[in-house]
Amino acid sequence: MPKVSIVIPAYNAMRYLPETLDNVLQQTYKDFEVIIVNDGSTDNIKDWLTTISDKRVRLISQENKGLAGARNTGIDNATGDYIAFLDADDLWEPTKIEKQVKLLDNNPEVGLVYTDVAIIDSDGIPTGRIFREKVEGYVWKELSQRNFVACGSVAMVRRECFEKVGNFDRNLGSFVEDWDMWLRIAVDYPFKVVQEPLVYYRQHPNSASKNWDSMEKSFSIVIEKAFKLAPPELQYLKSQSYGIANFVLAWKPLQTQNPDYQKAIHFQKQALEKYPQLKFSKENFRLSFAIFLMRSLGTYNYSRILGLVYAIRRSLS
Repeated sequence: MPKVSIVIPAYNAMRYLPETLDNVLQQTYKDFEVIIVNDGSTDNIKDWLTTISDKRVRLISQENKGLAGARNTGIDNATGDYIAFLDADDLWEPTKIEKQVKLLDNNPEVGLVYTDVAIIDSDGIPTGRIFREKVEGYVWKELSQRNFVACGSVAMVRRECFEKVGNFDRNLGSFVEDWDMWLRIAVDYPFKVVQEPLVYYRQHPNSASKNWDSMEKSFSIVIEKAFKLAPPELQYLKSQSYGIANFVLAWKPLQTQNPDYQKAIHFQKQALEKYPQLKFSKENFRLSFAIFLMRSLGTYNYSRILGLVYAIRRSLS
């Protein structure tokens, strides 16, 4: 049996999937299988797979069940001791699997290993933004405040974790089902981090959901689930978790193709009501400045300034 199972959910993903799979097959660590879950696609994914000669790659087709459902199908059909997840449009550094396997092999108590993340745009060009983290060990307290496992293509999880805590919750939107899963794992298992940007997370300005009410509801479900069984001495973190979650939501309307600063203001106000100490945080100043620019300059000029900031950040990084 392979040591690692790589699960790639795919829904009409043929624009990026061939590049993503080619990227996986170039990993320095070779003892893996790739499970591509065709989640009700209407593109030519089945015909394309017939051109792949690598026997480690297999396709499982199903009716559309959403991202969580596709990942669950991958988990249920995986044979590896470790399971890694990769979204169909993201990319990995060649040593990602090797470095994560080494950490899991050397730390049998660890349930999940994650890495730093570099952001690329829809054309694969780095934006210069990198999410760097140092949090490891028993991380539930920190994870209840924010999902520092930055995207769905980061985690490698010990198989036994899913046997203990179950699969992804299909009732949650694709924005927070990861956070819910990592919180459940963090109750019983310590985490480790590779402090290198080994994942390239592709951001699409027009891909973010505009169903803000649904996103807000999903955040609420995850937070309520997480604190339902938390001990009394940690319940004070619940309001902080709601506050930070609303800050995350406040950025989303500013990052879409058609920004909505009024919705951003709505979530910012809710964040400060839940967690007033955020008022003097660096993040609140950044958010307030972004909203001010958009209100003052309009969405077109705001986007131009944002593009300039990205260009400067790319050159510096």
